[in-house]
Amino acid sequence: MRREIHRWWSPNLNKDMEIAVYGHWGFALLMFPTAAADFLEYERFHLIEAIAPILESGKCKAYSINSINQESWLNNHMHPRAKSIRHQQYNQYVAEEVVPFIFNDCNGAVPIVTTGASLGAYHAANSLFRRPDLFSGTIAMSGVYDLKAYTGGYYDDDVYFNSPVDYLPNLNDPVILDQLRRSRIIIASGQGPWENPAASIQLSQILHQKGIPHELDLWGHDMPHDWPTWRQMLPHFLATRF
Repeated sequence: MRREIHRWWSPNLNKDMEIAVYGHWGFALLMFPTAAADFLEYERFHLIEAIAPILESGKCKAYSINSINQESWLNNHMHPRAKSIRHQQYNQYVAEEVVPFIFNDCNGAVPIVTTGASLGAYHAANSLFRRPDLFSGTIAMSGVYDLKAYTGGYYDDDVYFNSPVDYLPNLNDPVILDQLRRSRIIIASGQGPWENPAASIQLSQILHQKGIPHELDLWGHDMPHDWPTWRQMLPHFLATRF
């Protein structure tokens, strides 16, 4: 299986950013890491190995990117407004740098499905909801979709427009709604230790109210907020839903 590491200076983030590429063909799977982790996290925790048969079959190619969560909401030494600005810069990095890189690597525009676990699930879902013109679906695993859970009480326009439980209920743009209604959206969570299925249920209820088709899949009480759960979830959804 093809495995390549690419690196470039990001003008949006003013730093070097890496991306790991796995596979040769198919739609693109854009992977956001958990919490403060990096672009090789999914490889270290054997999630790439778990989806290797799907990658090797040519169904999809995986692109695992870095997070900057330690430079935004997980950095307790930054002013909240600086965190908010940095978060928005990350969104711009994804849209203006990562997406063109994927298209170039695939020799043209391809469907891009976002995915991630924990905080990565938030980024995956938020990316789709904000830019359904760029992304065609999401597999969000064990996420919390209220950005205020990470802001320590701080709230501004950038927080609002990056907090799906806040902006989705007020989303009325018919073009964006139509794009989201044609997207493949999977919101999954275990119900075991450290999981928060209520967050997935809340998001599902909002999507239902907006008439946005999606699948809410709650796994058992034996499925914790941990890698064994996500190593089962992601290959299952890739194999059966895409």
